[in-house]
Amino acid sequence: MKVAVSSSGTNLDSQIDPRFGRCAYFIIVNTDDMSFETFDNEAIALGGGAGIQSSQFVVSKGAEAVITGNVGPNAVHTLSAAGAKIFTGQIGSVREAVERYMKGDIKPQGSPNVDNHYGMSGKASRVGFGMGMGRGMGRGMGMGKGMGRCMAFGTGASGSIPTDSSKTISLSREEELKQLKDQANDLMGQIQILQARIKDLEKK
Repeated sequence: MKVAVSSSGTNLDSQIDPRFGRCAYFIIVNTDDMSFETFDNEAIALGGGAGIQSSQFVVSKGAEAVITGNVGPNAVHTLSAAGAKIFTGQIGSVREAVERYMKGDIKPQGSPNVDNHYGMSGKASRVGFGMGMGRGMGRGMGMGKGMGRCMAFGTGASGSIPTDSSKTISLSREEELKQLKDQANDLMGQIQILQARIKDLEKK
């Protein structure tokens, strides 16, 4: 069976890229023998439709399941229509995620966990993390530091919630808890990717 994993690098020890539609690479793993193929994601720079094109691509390569960090509505619709199962919220290396999948330690999700255009310039930082997630509470923390990178973290929830400060959304305790956990998982994955990139640069 073939599984598609969104990856920040080109091998099984690379970290999972939290973006699906705009990930750096797709690694297609054959779970029978852990052989794999790596493909550049040609949809990474698209202005729109990245989720759809990425979904169609991995399905065309025979993937019956997708492992990633975040996936939007368009990708969910396209993958589900093709019969592919979707596993979101994953962090760590590609190898670790596939092993969790093979052991049955992760469960498929039938709904998106970010909005469309997640990972786009303007909706995400230049390192690819779209985290505009406020609830009108004005707690953004700029991290640009003159490097052209800015990640704004609010106290609210997923990217599907409007960031317009004039729109306050009331969440139940359970909803807010789930969304905060999702945020924490996203941030851990992003930190791992940044650390992996730092190590790569230090080696050169």
